[in-house]
Amino acid sequence: MSSREVIVLSVGGVRFVTRASTLQQFPESRLARMVNDDNREFKLVNGEFFVDRDGALFSYIMDFLRTLQVSLPTDFSDYQRLQREAEFYGLYPLADLLSQEHLLKPRLEILEVRFSLQEMQAFFRIFGSCSTTIEALAEQITVFTGQQSGQRWNSPFPSQKPLVPLPLERPSHHDMVFLCGTEYSAGDQFVARYVSIKPDNRKLINGTNVLGLLLDTLLRDGFRLISTRTFASEEKVECYTFERMKRAAGLAIMVNQTPGNSGVAQARRSQVQKGK
Repeated sequence: MSSREVIVLSVGGVRFVTRASTLQQFPESRLARMVNDDNREFKLVNGEFFVDRDGALFSYIMDFLRTLQVSLPTDFSDYQRLQREAEFYGLYPLADLLSQEHLLKPRLEILEVRFSLQEMQAFFRIFGSCSTTIEALAEQITVFTGQQSGQRWNSPFPSQKPLVPLPLERPSHHDMVFLCGTEYSAGDQFVARYVSIKPDNRKLINGTNVLGLLLDTLLRDGFRLISTRTFASEEKVECYTFERMKRAAGLAIMVNQTPGNSGVAQARRSQVQKGK
């Protein structure tokens, strides 16, 4: 890579190394004009462009130029200052996205697990404020059913007969219901229901074991247990409440070069769903 393709900037004392093409994403911006020698405001000192601006915030400017997406930390709060920096550099599409602060802020997600034991069965109901989380959890949880003889109903090993997966009950997009354990069928036969929660491969029939695995799965997925309580009712129902900061959908800029437009970038907004 030639020296003309590599640009070194010192922004508020923080050093950045990047490609010239990265800074030229938006041809009308100050950074693009700097590379093209059309903006003398930034001084060239010992081969580095000196920029008297906030170096910490410029790291987010560089991330945007490299990815064309706005993706900020969950604890980020300097939206107005970053918007002001974007306006200074002439990155108005970025400034426009930052003005929509409500779209970029992470949101608090609440999830509640209700659990009750009744004789040889355990009942579970999971409520979530985010339907996509419930959908993902429903893909992880599988209930299997099969018949077993009374002498082996509490065996830790499933019957050798093939187990049949059952669909989870979904009263709404925000909750799911399932159960495990055994119930009387006929004679000495029992219907057994096992629960498996990915990525764990075990099929569990004991409700307490299933509850423990479920809670561990939620904790590994970034949830935090904030309260436990027991409902005062005829049936003892334990309730576990979790919370998690859910990262907002990333906002992306789509840059198109249009004929007859002197290479000026056209930008439009779109939403890109980010990972957890």
